[in-house]
Amino acid sequence: MFTGIDEVDWASLRHAHGSARDVPMWLRALASADSAERASALDVMYGALRHEDRVYDATPACVPFLFALAARPEVPDRAGIVELLVGIGTEGRARDTRAWEAVCAGAEVFVPLAADPDPAVRGAAAAALVHFATEPARTLELMHQRLRAEWDGCVLLALTEALGLFARRYPAHADAAVDLLVEQSAPPYDARLRLAALGQLALAAPARLPAGLVPTAVGLLRERSARRAGAAEPAGPDTLVRRIRRLRPSDEEGAHLLRTLHSALGDRVADRTALLTGQLTSPDPVDRCNAVWMAAALLRGWRGDHAAIVGLLGGQLGADQDPLRDAAVTVLAELFALAAPAAGDLYALVCARRDLWTHRWERGSPVLGGPLRALTRCGDPRAVPALAQLLAGPAAPTDLGFELACLGAAAAPLAPAVRHQLGRVPLVSPSAAPLAAALLAAVRAVGDRDAVPEVLRLLSGAPDGLGARDAVADRAIGTLEALGAAGRAAPLLRALLPTRHAAAAAGALWSADGDAGAVLPVLLRELTQGDPASRCAAARRLGRLGPAARPALPALRRAATSERIRQRTAAACALWYVDADPEPVLPVFRAAWTQDPPARGSIARCLTAMGPAAAPLRDLVAAELSAPRRHLARTGAPCRRGIPMDEALLTACREVLAVVQGVT
Repeated sequence: MFTGIDEVDWASLRHAHGSARDVPMWLRALASADSAERASALDVMYGALRHEDRVYDATPACVPFLFALAARPEVPDRAGIVELLVGIGTEGRARDTRAWEAVCAGAEVFVPLAADPDPAVRGAAAAALVHFATEPARTLELMHQRLRAEWDGCVLLALTEALGLFARRYPAHADAAVDLLVEQSAPPYDARLRLAALGQLALAAPARLPAGLVPTAVGLLRERSARRAGAAEPAGPDTLVRRIRRLRPSDEEGAHLLRTLHSALGDRVADRTALLTGQLTSPDPVDRCNAVWMAAALLRGWRGDHAAIVGLLGGQLGADQDPLRDAAVTVLAELFALAAPAAGDLYALVCARRDLWTHRWERGSPVLGGPLRALTRCGDPRAVPALAQLLAGPAAPTDLGFELACLGAAAAPLAPAVRHQLGRVPLVSPSAAPLAAALLAAVRAVGDRDAVPEVLRLLSGAPDGLGARDAVADRAIGTLEALGAAGRAAPLLRALLPTRHAAAAAGALWSADGDAGAVLPVLLRELTQGDPASRCAAARRLGRLGPAARPALPALRRAATSERIRQRTAAACALWYVDADPEPVLPVFRAAWTQDPPARGSIARCLTAMGPAAAPLRDLVAAELSAPRRHLARTGAPCRRGIPMDEALLTACREVLAVVQGVT
C-alpha cells in the first residue's frame, strides 16, 4: 500500500496547514487497527487536502496511496477514503487539473469497488463511477448491473442518485439512464427508492415525471414514514429512553429525498407549496420538522402568497416535540410581517410558556426568546404586555429595543420604560454601544421626544473614544434628527464636524437650522476625502439638502463615476434630489440594479420620487415584480432581514409603476 511513500519529498509540498511532512503518518493511520486513529486521520486529511474548497500541491501526491488503501479489502472504513477521493477529484476539476487528472488516472479502481462486499464502499463508489467515467456507455451498463444485483437499500439510493447525475452529465446517453429512473419511480419499488427516483427525474428529465407528482410524492413520504416508524418503535414499555428519542426526531435520509425534490422544482412555487402542505400535515412529527426547514428555504428564496404555509408553521407551535416547535419558531421569526397568519399561535405559546420569553446563550446576556421575538416582529400589539414586564425586570434582553421598532406606534406604551433603560446605560462600559444602539432604535420607532435628554447624554456624558459616545454617535445623531431635536444638540454636533461622524452631524445641523453654508464644506470634504462609507453618507446627506446643495454638483457628478458601485448609486440619488436631471442618474441606476441587488431598495425609492422621469427604467421595475426569486436570494448572500427587505422592495416597485403609469 505504501510502496514509494518515503521517496516523495513531502517536506517540499504544502497542504492547508503548512508543510506536508506529516502526510505519510496520516496515510498510514488510515490503515490502523484503531478506529479512533483512523477516524482522526481521515478528518485531518479532509481539512488539510480540501480546506475551503482549495486543492493543495500535496493533494495529488496523496492520491495514489489513497487508491491503494481503498483497493485493499483488509483496510477498514474504506468508504470514507473513496468519498475523499471523489471530493479531491471533483473539486480539482474546477480548481486544480493535477488533482483531477490524478484521480482519473486511478479511476479504474472504482469499478470493482462498486461490487465490494462492504455496502458503504459500494454506495460511495456509485458516484465515483459517474464522476470519473471515461466510457459512459460502459459506466451505465455497470450501474444497470448493480441495480439488478443490489439488495442494500442505502446503496440502491446511491445508485439512483448516480443515475440522475449520469443523465445530467452525459446527455448523449441520458435516455437509457432516464428510462431506468422512470422504472424505479413506479411500483413494485419501495417508497424511499421511488421518492429518490422522482427527485432525480425532476432534476434530469422533468418531462418524464408522472402526472400528479405532488400527491404521489406525499403519499410515498407517508408510506415511507409509516414503515420507518414501525421499525424504529418496536413494541415495549414507554421508557425514558424511548421518550427522549421521540423528543429528538431525526431523519436525514428523508430530508435529503425531499430537499432534492424541492430543489428540482425550483421556481414552481405552487407545486412546492402543495408539497409542503402535504409534508406539514403529515402525522409523523419527524416529517413535519423536516418540512419546517424546507419551508424556510422556500420563504427565504421565493416570492408568492405564503399565508397558508405560514399558518401551517404556526400549527406546529403546539407540538409536544421541542425540536419541531423550536424549528417553527425560528423560521417564523425570520418572516417579520409575513408571520401574521401565525400570530395567534405565537401569542398562545407566549402566554403558555413564560420561560420562553428570554433566552440566554452560554456566558452571554439574555436576549429576547424566539416566540416573543416572532410575535413582536410581525407587529402584533399583543406582544406589548410581555415586553413591558421584561423591560421592568432587572435584566431586560439586550436586543429588545431593536425588536420594538417592528411594533411602530403600538410600542408607545413602552416609551417610558425604554427611556428609563436608556438613561441607565453605563457610558464607559464596553457594553454601552450594543445596549444604547438597541434602545435608540426603539426611541426612534415610537417617536419619544421625552427621551431627548437621555439621547443627549450619549453624546455628551462620556469622554471621546470611550463607551457610547464614539460607538453610537451616528445612531444618537440620527435619533435626535428623527425626533426633530437636533437644534438642542447644536454645540455637540459642531464639535463632531472634524470627526468620523462629520456627515451625520452636518446633516443634523442642516435639519435644525437650514444653514447650507455651514455644512456644505464639511459634506464636500467627506464626499471627496473620506473613506468609502463616509463618501456614501455624505452623498446621502447632500441629497437631503436638495437644491441648496447645488455647489456640490461637480463633486457629485464625479462621484457618480466612481469605481465603487455603492458610491455611484448614492451620488446618483443625490444628483436627482439636488438637480432633478435624470440624464446622469438613470444609467447609474440601470447598471447598479444588476450589479448590486442590495441597492435596489434605495434605487426604487428614488425612482418613486422621480415620478414620470423614472419611466425609462420601468422595464427593470416590471421585471422585478414578475420575478419569482427574492432579489437578495439571487445574490447568494445570507441576510437576516432578507425577507422584509425584499417585501419592502416589492412595495417600492409597485409605487414606481403607479407614478409612471401611462408614461411612454
